[in-house]
Amino acid sequence: MQAIKLDQEQWVEVGRVDDIPRLGARVVKSSDGDIAVFRNQEDEIFALGNRCPHKGGPLSEGIVFGRTVACPLHNWCMELDTGQAVVPDEGCVPSYPVRVFLGIVYLSLTPKPACP
Repeated sequence: MQAIKLDQEQWVEVGRVDDIPRLGARVVKSSDGDIAVFRNQEDEIFALGNRCPHKGGPLSEGIVFGRTVACPLHNWCMELDTGQAVVPDEGCVPSYPVRVFLGIVYLSLTPKPACP
């Protein structure tokens, strides 16, 4: 994985957009735990910590629909852009900034501010 520095943040190259399955995810290992990088039907790219706040299920193995992912263990739904659970579920997971440049996905290893 190649690391670059932009805007005072460290970004890592994840690969091409086409390397992430549509309606699926790719896992990036980090020192703070696994990060799931998702691609939805509209080719939008999102990144969340890979552990559901309910029972720690691997979100990367969940079903992506719209801008949400359903945990494969108990179907809890998380918003892909914020990491916030969709009501009636509760909790949140860290979300990470992503950028796409010339078809290449870059992931910041600095999470966005925590969920409320």
